[in-house]
Amino acid sequence: MSAPRRRTRTAPAGTVVAYVRVSTDEQVASGAGLEAQRAAIEAEAGRRGWTVVGWHADEGISGGKAIEARPGLTAAIEAIEDAKASVLMVAKTDRVARGLRTLLDVIDRAERAGGAVVSVDGTIDTSSAAGRFQTQVMGGVAELERAMISDRTKAALAIKRAQGVRLGRPSTLPREVVIRIVEARGRGASLPAIAAELTAGGVPTAQGGAKWYPSTVRAVLNGQDAERVRTEAAA
Repeated sequence: MSAPRRRTRTAPAGTVVAYVRVSTDEQVASGAGLEAQRAAIEAEAGRRGWTVVGWHADEGISGGKAIEARPGLTAAIEAIEDAKASVLMVAKTDRVARGLRTLLDVIDRAERAGGAVVSVDGTIDTSSAAGRFQTQVMGGVAELERAMISDRTKAALAIKRAQGVRLGRPSTLPREVVIRIVEARGRGASLPAIAAELTAGGVPTAQGGAKWYPSTVRAVLNGQDAERVRTEAAA
């Protein structure tokens, strides 16, 4: 993840960079989801007397993906960090992220740069004192969640070791690749099919190789990172 940049100059108050997202090809093709989000953002910005100075979109991308895997969201955050806008606005909080930790990362980067994050549905508004307090509470919940997941992961790994299961070392693969492999296997995809998909997609192996093999996929699935992903998913 890229390091947050602190603002060295100030964006004009009430300037908005808008972010919209749809997750399926059908939504992208229809355009309905994007247009509804744009209309909601424009209406809310107008109500507050703010000006939308830029738009960024991620089309056909899941809200569960990391910030760096979403070029539209990355560009929107960087607009705040580069003082091109003072507010990052979305129609709904889930357009930013499906998970609390990613949402808090976005808010943190915006606030470090002196900006705010606002959702039209009212669930997030760090431009107000009450909204910032709500974010602090959410941060505490996320910290507790991380600690509980860590405890469950350690317990699960200890049980597997006690059962004689040999777990591989932590992977050097990006987390989103490990998640992709675990989810594909969970859907019933075979090891050869997963290997073929990763190879076709140009995803490098942990060693930087261009070709995946069933044995390579199996090693990832048997590793500690995959076990953590499975534990978190079951949480």
